[in-house]
Amino acid sequence: MSEEQFERDRGSEALDQMLGQSFKVLDDGFIRVVDYMGSDAAIVQAARVSYGKGTKKVREDESLIRYLLRHHHSTPFEMCEIKLHIRVPMDTWRQWIRHRTANVNEYSTRYSVAIDAAYATRPDKWRLQTRRNRQGSEGMLPLEQGEHFSRQEKELQDLARSVYNERIEAGVAREQARKDLPLSTYTEAYWKIDLNNLLHFCALRMESHAQEEIREYATVLGEEIVSRWVPLTWQAFKDYRFEGISLSRMEQHILSKIANGNSGKAIELAESFGWLQKVDGKLKQNSERMEFEGKLERMKILIPWAE
Repeated sequence: MSEEQFERDRGSEALDQMLGQSFKVLDDGFIRVVDYMGSDAAIVQAARVSYGKGTKKVREDESLIRYLLRHHHSTPFEMCEIKLHIRVPMDTWRQWIRHRTANVNEYSTRYSVAIDAAYATRPDKWRLQTRRNRQGSEGMLPLEQGEHFSRQEKELQDLARSVYNERIEAGVAREQARKDLPLSTYTEAYWKIDLNNLLHFCALRMESHAQEEIREYATVLGEEIVSRWVPLTWQAFKDYRFEGISLSRMEQHILSKIANGNSGKAIELAESFGWLQKVDGKLKQNSERMEFEGKLERMKILIPWAE
């Protein structure tokens, strides 16, 4: 590798300018870049070790990155890593830490006094439980109810903090004094992850059905940080993965009938897949059918069995 190529591969000028900069999330959370390794050019360089010397004559950097992502190659993207310092509510952190592909060092309330901050829900942000599944939310509580729950939340958080502080001042061991702190309490961590697994995190946590709080973190991480760090990769990720649509075998069969103007056959296929069963004259909930309907709506294609 030439010295010029090495300099081009080693990092990202845009990310260099963001090192240490905090991106605010929620009311008291943040994400900031501590360190990183690699760039779009590093992905290309790593891929060309496998593809051979002639590859550059066939594809330019952007085309190669898009090919790698489109065909689910992962190793070249693992050549890039990023280390973040994050502050996040503990209930959101529980979801975040489920991504076990990162290296983590979290703030310890066994050794240190708990961070004196808790995530507060605005009166207009209390969400209703969705009726379509056991997890997730849909719609909002009336503002008057939201104001009541926000007042109640503050009273609870203040009481929990007061009890915690009293225990600490009385000499109770930190490892025991912390046990009644609410999950809204903020924690901090250093989180290091490679780009391949980071894109998987963004795909899951930026998705519209992800919980709103972690979605806000993932969106800031993706749109504000990853997009500047590896812009070619981020655009390919959005085109092929995040904003792309995958189709199952059954969905392809039905869609081909719709495309050929044969709605009747499309309905027959959906019935054969068990998608159109009814109770009291109404379609039963069927997750596969409903997900396919969502895809059709995104493509502005009429649903053949819509009533």
